[in-house]
Amino acid sequence: MNKSSKIYIAGHRGMVGSAVWRALKEKGYKNLIGRASTELDLKDQQSVKAFFETEKLEVVIDAAARVGGILANNDFPYQFLMENMQIQNNLVDNALKSGIEKFIFLGSSCIYPKFASQPLKEEYLLTDTLEPTNEWYAIAKITGVKACQAIRKQYHKDYVSLMPTNLYGTHDNFDLKTSHVLPAMLRKFHEAKLNSEPVELWGSGTPMREFLFVDDMAEAVVYALENKLPDYLYNVGSGKDITIKELAETIQKVVGHKGEIIWDSSKPDGTPRKLMDVSKMAAIGWQYSTELQEGIEKTYGWFLNNIENIKEVKLEAN
Repeated sequence: MNKSSKIYIAGHRGMVGSAVWRALKEKGYKNLIGRASTELDLKDQQSVKAFFETEKLEVVIDAAARVGGILANNDFPYQFLMENMQIQNNLVDNALKSGIEKFIFLGSSCIYPKFASQPLKEEYLLTDTLEPTNEWYAIAKITGVKACQAIRKQYHKDYVSLMPTNLYGTHDNFDLKTSHVLPAMLRKFHEAKLNSEPVELWGSGTPMREFLFVDDMAEAVVYALENKLPDYLYNVGSGKDITIKELAETIQKVVGHKGEIIWDSSKPDGTPRKLMDVSKMAAIGWQYSTELQEGIEKTYGWFLNNIENIKEVKLEAN
């Protein structure tokens, strides 16, 4: 990959996209392209078409998506299904029509069946039913994976899909109504520490989850950029999981909260376990480097330094 290649990072202001941008800058890539949602609405087919025609891109990295936790997915299923399909369809189709040879599509481990054998292997895709609390987002991401696979099969272009495990890190969403479990916990423990209060958490604490620091995910994207991966779909993770209770205790330790943790077992747990089989990525030469506590410490440090600028995310059924 030429360091002057014109690389478009869709979603470059989000947690993943900004990490990819930083990683590429650090490696000397000089021609990175990004557009804020106010400049380019990726749901607008004509706007995306005009953007591709004007910019003459060489590589597309799709880190753009409408994302959220269990509550957001449950309350806005149509938006999570339709908006994500609109975004990725516009990007994939215009990349193909523009003659772009390399496209990296970022998905989610929620594409795999709820009760699939653990750890989750790439070949488990579409073998059983999905987790109901986020099936809308999962279905959208599955269509993206399949679109890239179809282009790879039919047009022989280097379109690859990377499926990360649960990501966290700097520039995350810390809104308590729309964020994922780790950033939501971090904020809850921080506020409870300030107010000398206990922390109430959803579920039983028994489900097991795997987490990956976002800078490690960015390194996986760079690896996919600089190498031609032999298959169409790869899991990206640490290959290790912990219980939600252990996660809470680790965050509590990092934050310095001394109070009680109360588990509300009337709330849903979600999938009982989600551990990725990352042997395919390991076999081609990539693996993670940031352990969980270290990553949480870095994330909390960023949170403290940026707390005044962290905004509440508003979700509306438009």
